[in-house]
Amino acid sequence: MTATTGQAAGNEGLLHLLAHVAGKSAIRVAVVHPCDALSLSAALEARAEGLIEPILVAPRPKLEAVASQAGLELAGLAIEDTPHSHAAAARAVELAREGKVEALMKGSLHTDELMSAVVSSTTGLRTKRRVSHCFVLQTPQYPRPFIVTDAAINLAPDLLQKADIVRNAIELAQVIGVAEPKVAILAAVETVNPAMPATLDAAALCKMADRGQITGGVLDGPLAFDNAVSKAAARTKGIASPVAGQADVLVVPDLESGNMLAKQLIYLGNAESAGVVLGAKVPIILTSRADSRESRLASCAIALLLAHHYRQAPP
Repeated sequence: MTATTGQAAGNEGLLHLLAHVAGKSAIRVAVVHPCDALSLSAALEARAEGLIEPILVAPRPKLEAVASQAGLELAGLAIEDTPHSHAAAARAVELAREGKVEALMKGSLHTDELMSAVVSSTTGLRTKRRVSHCFVLQTPQYPRPFIVTDAAINLAPDLLQKADIVRNAIELAQVIGVAEPKVAILAAVETVNPAMPATLDAAALCKMADRGQITGGVLDGPLAFDNAVSKAAARTKGIASPVAGQADVLVVPDLESGNMLAKQLIYLGNAESAGVVLGAKVPIILTSRADSRESRLASCAIALLLAHHYRQAPP
């Protein structure tokens, strides 16, 4: 990959964050329908880096054709032969439910197809929490990696769903080394306005944290984006807060705002990214065709850290 100076800085920061995976054993991962060169090579690269031991869950003839065309070697890899992508998602979830894999990795199927198998009420991987997605981002303009959530799973979460989104993000932040993450609940303004539901949810989430319903992090909100990441902006507006200007987690009002925020940071802010889904019995690695090699490896490394954490504290 040819990177700009900013992108290189982002890569270095995110990979530095994940350097402490060294010494941790690779985890067994069901790679779901990796039937294009990009997703198959991503699994093989993560294996070569010592992050995962992949089980390829896909139609064997299609998988072998892709490998042959791309010049990739499948010798020595476990393959679960399935008739199509829907069956691959179901079988991968079954492997996780049986304890045969510790994570799932999305291949060339659509996210909805994989997640519908994950959240099935009868055969899925549900826990007591709502599943949610976290982007871990590193931009040259911010001194440390931070999390944006939820930008990929929950369309318009209600208050209780947002509470689980916050809990998942706090857990991830702790796993990657932030003992007490600072969580900014984002809205368009920093004051509570009954005409703006996001500000009411932000205030309620902070009160839930005050009452011990959300633990492990320091919450504040509503905060506008500038106040969450800039101490100068917070000072200008007279905001006294332990979170303002130094947030470790940015909780967005809905998927659309979160998706736009994350992609703006990646494409205009030279941020490097990694992505993972929490709230299921195993972490789920969601990668995009546009992701860099570093982003894919970072996503696998985060899943490895979560999987090792779940051995001691199952979700």
